Amino acid sequence: PATYRNVHIPGPPLVVLPGEIKSNNATFLQKVSPNNIADYGELELANANFKVLERSALGPLLGELRLAVEMGDPQAMTKFKRGKFQSTRFMVQFDVLKAEPVAKAESGFSGRSLGNIVNALSGSRAGYAAGSALGSVENQEVAGVWIIGLRYKVIDASTTEQIATNYFEDKMEVGAKGSAMLGLSRSQEGGETLDTMVQRLIQKAVADIDMRGKNLQVP
Repeated sequence: PATYRNVHIPGPPLVVLPGEIKSNNATFLQKVSPNNIADYGELELANANFKVLERSALGPLLGELRLAVEMGDPQAMTKFKRGKFQSTRFMVQFDVLKAEPVAKAESGFSGRSLGNIVNALSGSRAGYAAGSALGSVENQEVAGVWIIGLRYKVIDASTTEQIATNYFEDKMEVGAKGSAMLGLSRSQEGGETLDTMVQRLIQKAVADIDMRGKNLQVP
């Protein structure tokens, strides 16, 4: 859990727009989606005591809202300034700009060849059983290092101007170990998962937003 400096001060109502993932890495896209990013953003902004409007309550308006913001057309935003959006001044968007593995190490052991040798040298059933047991032993270790970069943008809903932005990048290590013997397998994964790393970067982004003050002005 992250600690936010101005958590005791209520923040203004805001909407988290669906972000973008610029990376084309298939492994990352299987683990993280724009909805994951928006969910983490809403969670952390709420923990920082901002009033976050639920995306599920906005329905298809969210797509039109994002289009109006990307167009930078204040006139297109005026039709949203009613109902839930009446008191909403700020839009926040989180984008993953970089997600790439930079290193990978892999090692393993297979008892299959050694088991075949034991079977060939021994003509007894006991020797065959020992060779089969030895041949079933498998061990594998894989470790990878990822670099992930995330950008946030705070947009003024009345002017569609970008009033704040920042970029955060971090390196993480994902490790996994697996073993198998006599048909039984066991695996263990260490380090952090990719979606957990995205959440940590969003925590850094929300902490930066919180440091600007609850009026979201430049410090």
